[in-house]
Amino acid sequence: MMVAEGVAEETKLHNNSLWFLVHGEIDHRHKHHASRIKSKTLAPLSPETVIAASPRVYHVASYGGADPTGVNDSTDAIRRAIGEALQARRGEFLYTGIQNLGGVRVDLDGGVYAVSQPLQLPPGTGNFVIHGGTLKASDDFPTGESYLIDLSAGNGSLEYNFEFVTFRDLFLNSNLRGGGIRVVNSLRISVDNCYITGFTSEGISVAGGHETYIRNSFLGQHITAGHDPGESHFGGTAISLSGNDNAVTDVVIFSAAIGILISGQANILTGVHCYNKATGFGGTGVYLKTPGLTQTRIVNSYFDYTGIVAEDPVQLQISNCFFLGDAFILFKSVNGVINGVNVADNMFSGSSQGDIVRLDESKGSFKHIDQVTIDRNNARGMNIKSTIARAKSNNVTSSTSWKVDLNHILLFPNRTTYVEYTFVPSGDFFPKHALKSVSNNLVVVESDVEVVATVFVMAQQGNSH
Repeated sequence: MMVAEGVAEETKLHNNSLWFLVHGEIDHRHKHHASRIKSKTLAPLSPETVIAASPRVYHVASYGGADPTGVNDSTDAIRRAIGEALQARRGEFLYTGIQNLGGVRVDLDGGVYAVSQPLQLPPGTGNFVIHGGTLKASDDFPTGESYLIDLSAGNGSLEYNFEFVTFRDLFLNSNLRGGGIRVVNSLRISVDNCYITGFTSEGISVAGGHETYIRNSFLGQHITAGHDPGESHFGGTAISLSGNDNAVTDVVIFSAAIGILISGQANILTGVHCYNKATGFGGTGVYLKTPGLTQTRIVNSYFDYTGIVAEDPVQLQISNCFFLGDAFILFKSVNGVINGVNVADNMFSGSSQGDIVRLDESKGSFKHIDQVTIDRNNARGMNIKSTIARAKSNNVTSSTSWKVDLNHILLFPNRTTYVEYTFVPSGDFFPKHALKSVSNNLVVVESDVEVVATVFVMAQQGNSH
């Protein structure tokens, strides 16, 4: 019996059970189902019992003008496939005004397709998938702010334009003419297992909306495996997040001037490996350009000869990361604010060229400092910087004054807000002693009589009270 593709699941079960009845091979897994349908399955099936459903997968290669070899322009064929897929289902909605297309898929079937224009989806598209092949910009693809796949079309009547659109298993080559994927004012968009290269603007641009998830993907302006002779000329931004509540997980960025640019709030980066462009060549792994309210978490990530820059960070977490090749964290003062920052449990490796955390106060010093904790980091070939310092005096002879300089450890100059010390005399005599001063991160303890002693100091900075 011929059964049309897309046959209903109930019909498939019906036919399978009939086969077992005819051949007398029903086992214990089918007894219950067979007994339930016995009165129906003993009679021959008529053609009317086969229910054919509309296809839910649209194969680009089956449309006229599609060239899966990538030689000829396939823009019109792909647009027709997308257009038909968008008509697949009407009447059900996700968020207000966004059509639920039921998970309909546009399948590239492993082909390589050249496109001369951006592939744009209309606003109101939801539960839609494009997957399984390669898209490359042709030599006449428009340059500048053009993207191979574009979810930027707006509709003044919609609060959000797209929801639950998935791009999966795609290789996108922008051919140094534009960007890869643009997502604007959208909800719950997925970019999964994609390789994006050849971008001059952004590999993935997310603006407005929230909950765009980028997973298990690879991005680079140029295809390289590191130590590229042209690294100093790498440009573009691999991922730009100017929306809220987005996640980048298990992503490798191997060439770009900026790996990830964040200007939205409440985003999280996990398992990211940036070796996009070395700091020595002017590159940045992650740039937090969000003065005033960062609310970003960067965890379990790897910064390979390129680091993190954060402008006036407020509520920023950087933890359990590895910084290689003198990569470091830079806090840049714009309005002099740093608040609610935790940098802890990270590893740094370098060649004795600087501190693990640094300040850029070229536009003014940090004046509003509160709830900043930098501690429990370890380093080889780099200098530890912290907001918590532990040290002891070096006096070996009797004295009435002990000085402990903490500038080589403490991050902020002349800002020690809390000090504890322990006075340990070498003999049985125990003099009176007191904390004399804390200025320029220099702790001074004095006693009323001369004595041989060691002073242990623990100091903190980073809190306003």
